[in-house]
Amino acid sequence: MASSARNHHEYLVINILLTITLTCLITSCYGQEPESTLLLKFKSSLQNATSSLGDWNQSVQLCNGNISNWSGLICSNGKFVGLQLESMGLSGNLDIDTLSQLTSLRTISVMNNNFEGTFPDVKKIGRLRGVFLSNNRFSGELPDDAFAGMKSIRRILMANNEFRGKIPTSLLGIPKLVELQVQDNQFDGEIPAFSQQDFQINVANNRLEGPIPPQLSSQSASSFAGNLGLCGKPMPPCPPSKKKKKGIPIVAIILAAIGGLILLAIIFFALFLLHMNRKKPSQYEKSSVKNLNNKAASHNHQYYPNNDKPDHHHEKYTRSDKGKLYFVRRDREKFDLEDLLRAPAEVLGSGSFGSSYKAELPIGKPIVVRRFRQMSNMGKEDFHEHMRRLGKLSHPNVLPLVAFYYRREEKLLVTDFVDNGSLASHLHGKRGPNQPSLDWPSRLKIIKGVSRGLAYLNKELPTLTLPHGHLKSSNVLLDHRFEPLLADYALVPVINKDHAKQFMVAYKSPEYMQNERLTRKTDVWSLGILILELLTGRFPANYLKQGKGANADLAVWVNSVVREEWTGEVFDKDMNTTKHNCEGEMLKLLKIGMCCCEMDVGRRWDLREALDKIEELKEHDDSHEEDYSSNYPSEGEMYSSKAITDEDFSFSKNA
Repeated sequence: MASSARNHHEYLVINILLTITLTCLITSCYGQEPESTLLLKFKSSLQNATSSLGDWNQSVQLCNGNISNWSGLICSNGKFVGLQLESMGLSGNLDIDTLSQLTSLRTISVMNNNFEGTFPDVKKIGRLRGVFLSNNRFSGELPDDAFAGMKSIRRILMANNEFRGKIPTSLLGIPKLVELQVQDNQFDGEIPAFSQQDFQINVANNRLEGPIPPQLSSQSASSFAGNLGLCGKPMPPCPPSKKKKKGIPIVAIILAAIGGLILLAIIFFALFLLHMNRKKPSQYEKSSVKNLNNKAASHNHQYYPNNDKPDHHHEKYTRSDKGKLYFVRRDREKFDLEDLLRAPAEVLGSGSFGSSYKAELPIGKPIVVRRFRQMSNMGKEDFHEHMRRLGKLSHPNVLPLVAFYYRREEKLLVTDFVDNGSLASHLHGKRGPNQPSLDWPSRLKIIKGVSRGLAYLNKELPTLTLPHGHLKSSNVLLDHRFEPLLADYALVPVINKDHAKQFMVAYKSPEYMQNERLTRKTDVWSLGILILELLTGRFPANYLKQGKGANADLAVWVNSVVREEWTGEVFDKDMNTTKHNCEGEMLKLLKIGMCCCEMDVGRRWDLREALDKIEELKEHDDSHEEDYSSNYPSEGEMYSSKAITDEDFSFSKNA
């Protein structure tokens, strides 16, 4: 009995040891490695990660509260919850198998990089709340079950890649999905019938066709633009389905023939009367048309930094330019194209997009007509929809669109005439003997108005990557009170892309020149350059260069001066700073400008942060001993792009 009990005891001990051993083996096989080990393994699958992820060190704790000690990590309450590897020049493979072992991972963002290949199999990480792949070079078809089982995902951004095929129907089974961006790809087929609540979608610039699902009819038309086969609200109606033709009775054919002959006779008679009564153009009409075509430019209110001087020889209106002006505002008295052709006019300039004319109408105040020839890639309905959208904008610092004219080969945009010229003309043009320069209070007022107008465009045009896209001093007009008005905004969707790349300010940004990528922070970069131009009085020479290769010369110069020492050498002497006791406030604005035109998009301020800091500025210093650098980033500090919200990785709620 004793021997039997001893054997039984040994058997139990062996079983326990085997169980422990198997448990350890199973635990090891199923990825219970430290998060730091798994992240370093994931990093090894990436290319060009040495510099951007150089601080990934296993001996360093991942998170400290909500602060990450490793670049590109998102932390919440001391716990690693997401990857935000944006604008780092990364490529290689996304090791999804390794990431799937990170049990706390809730969001992945690799936007604005150089990843290629097929769609990563993210459904292996079924607990994800956000997947952000926009602005890469992913390609190929997505499996229909690409998102199967991902019940928690809320936001999927895959814009500006090379995906093709059908939009996966597995997206329909995601109850919490609130945003899907797949614009600027090559998806085809029909749009799935999404039915999620508070759902936002953007499928612009693909190859989709068929009726838009009724559940999406309240979305913006711009979210469906660039798909020639789509129809139904908010796009043009779908053509009626063809019905089987019935035989036409012989009596109906005879009656139709008689009616046609009578109608033809009436038309001939009307044309005869019209020919007999037609008047020759009056001398006034001849003179007015000549004025619109050939009158010399007035240089008193405009400045042309691109040498865009008036050219009256190849840009001419003719009486054959008949058509309809479409008014987008109800608070203006209407006129037609003939009224415009008869009006005395002067040429304001002939730039890279076309000519500008000031027309004096007998009704109301003068207007400006902008003539565009580089807008031929957008169809009529999409163009009308975009212009109507711009016509709804109303802000004290945004120049309102009054009317537009559409023809395939050219477009006209009508706005109010702003009598005090552009900011560029005041900064760089020749002043008259009695014309004062812009002092600090005026410049502060201007930059506050510009930032408010830009913030308004960002709010009202949320689906546009570039709500402005062409922000520069010649597109900031000043009224008689020196209140700024933003002009030439939101034109990126309608300007032919090749032409936009050559001339538009957004395409001079560091992120486009380095990676050919544009983000919502690109307009912030333009704002930063404008701030530096306004403070230094120097024109950004890079704007004169066409296409790629243009560097932010002004920002480079300012940085070089600032690195030497903080002196007043950088500021425009015309501001008369000693009179206003404002050096400290000017220094604050200079630092804001530098944070806005930071070359690294990840470290660049977002617009809200810049606006808040600009609003704090004053005309006069409160104290000479104030530390002006305490609220601004030192070199090397990281600022999140805010592309990922708390909801995307807050797994503690409703997980």
